[in-house]
Amino acid sequence: MAYDKKFMDLAAQEAQKNVGTQIGGPFGTVIVKDGEIIAQGRNHVLANHDPSAHGEITTIRKACEKLGTHDLSGCELYTNAYPCPMCLGAIIWSNIKTCYYGNTAEDAKNIGFRDDFIYKFLSDGLKDKKVLNLEQHDRDTTIKAFNNFKEDSSHTIY
Repeated sequence: MAYDKKFMDLAAQEAQKNVGTQIGGPFGTVIVKDGEIIAQGRNHVLANHDPSAHGEITTIRKACEKLGTHDLSGCELYTNAYPCPMCLGAIIWSNIKTCYYGNTAEDAKNIGFRDDFIYKFLSDGLKDKKVLNLEQHDRDTTIKAFNNFKEDSSHTIY
């Protein structure tokens, strides 16, 4: 499908619903398949006490539940702002291949959202220990489950 402004308008309306509330930030999302809305939602970080409840994540969860699958191949995602790194990961993991966004990451930064330090952390090779102290330990212990999974042909890769 091609870009359709009416879906971005709905994503913007979802974002607007959070303005003046303590639900979450002004971020809204719509997921569409074959021109039909599958799910729409918005940020619920504050209401759910869940830092992962961004608009894209909550809407991906709704779409997966509605379609009964973890695979949103063939869907498109409309969001009013450039997705943060967590949401980009979720969009990619759910097999959505097209994401339309309105506001930039800089626009989000200008209203107080700080995604830029995560992008910098990723681009600098995950080395800033003030952001995250990321250490590997005990691979000999943890690799066992991976090896057992690999040997078990009944598993599903997603």
